[in-house]
Amino acid sequence: MTGPLQGLKVVEMAGQGPVPFAGMQLADLGAEVLRLERPTGRTVKLAPPRFDVVARGRRSVAIDMKAEGAAELVLGLLEEADVFLEGFRPGVCERLGIGPEPALRANPRLVYARVTGWGQDGPRALQGGHDINYIAVTGALAAIGEKGRAPVPPLNLVGDFGGGGMSALVGILAALYGVEHGLPGQVVDVAMVEGVNTLLATAHGYQGAGVLVDERESNFVDGGAPYYRAYECADGNHVAVGAVEPQFFRALVTTLGVDIDPAGQMDRSRWPEMRKQLADAFATRSRDAWVELFDGVDACVSPVLTLGEAHTDPQLVAREALQVVDGVPQPAPSPRFSRTPAEVGAPPRRPGSDTRTALADWGVAAERVEELLGAGVVHEPEPQGDVGAAGSR
Repeated sequence: MTGPLQGLKVVEMAGQGPVPFAGMQLADLGAEVLRLERPTGRTVKLAPPRFDVVARGRRSVAIDMKAEGAAELVLGLLEEADVFLEGFRPGVCERLGIGPEPALRANPRLVYARVTGWGQDGPRALQGGHDINYIAVTGALAAIGEKGRAPVPPLNLVGDFGGGGMSALVGILAALYGVEHGLPGQVVDVAMVEGVNTLLATAHGYQGAGVLVDERESNFVDGGAPYYRAYECADGNHVAVGAVEPQFFRALVTTLGVDIDPAGQMDRSRWPEMRKQLADAFATRSRDAWVELFDGVDACVSPVLTLGEAHTDPQLVAREALQVVDGVPQPAPSPRFSRTPAEVGAPPRRPGSDTRTALADWGVAAERVEELLGAGVVHEPEPQGDVGAAGSR
């Protein structure tokens, strides 16, 4: 692997959502990430392992954490690691014998990152949940969707990957910076609800100022403003309009040829009328016809593409932002670095594919590996069959 994190060693307890996403990012950027997972793989198996893109770029050791000797093995690995990444419910790692106290005792420089939905304490700390539950209590879910209809989950981008995975990455890199400057290791407590709160900083501020209201499609970036929403075209496809600044809005109405005074752009009382005028105009041509017409016009008009269509977008193609590896479509690493470029890692591995080689490379003696295999502490894949995608939470 190349990338700016070359030399960084990470132990990842395989999970769902934010933990494998953070592990993928660290691996993409050059870190050596060792993935510890249950022999049966993840509990929800939607596709064969090679399609589990967020598991790319790491070697896999299958381990039964309830077996005698498992905790000792993990703590030994953490002595060699810079980062430990886990996403269990509060108290699970402590019960398994790999909680922060023994881990930091084994390696005082360790960054111990733990990701949960609710945080390590509080009245909901031990409750289960998923992205939709975590964004629901923050106000994010209530703000997304059409007025008068049920809120629309924005995939699992906001809670799992934004509030969870990205927050974990920020916390890990910040703690590593401290270690590099002489501070001891520490625990990074990532709660998805709190990460989502940080994503809502602007919304909270504008609500405090009275310019954002608690009603869907009534605000300037939730589809309420005529200059910031998606419009259906004659062929049933859509275009996205983000003509926020006056010059962009002026270019929009001029190119469309609609009778709208650009000076009234921010007059909320006129928004319903303007939305209808723009909707009627966009309904007269196909999406691609509008894209052609607006080509070269600085009006912030873009086609709304499907995931499949995104692979043909000229900008994404020019920068090779989407790739196909082993027949599987996936994103290229991001961000980009001028001196230490990141690269797409190897395809996802079956649980336990690297048990022998990875443990040896991490300092576990060959005879000890054989003992662990014989005792059922660690495992290798079955010789045939597909055990499913990696990771469980």
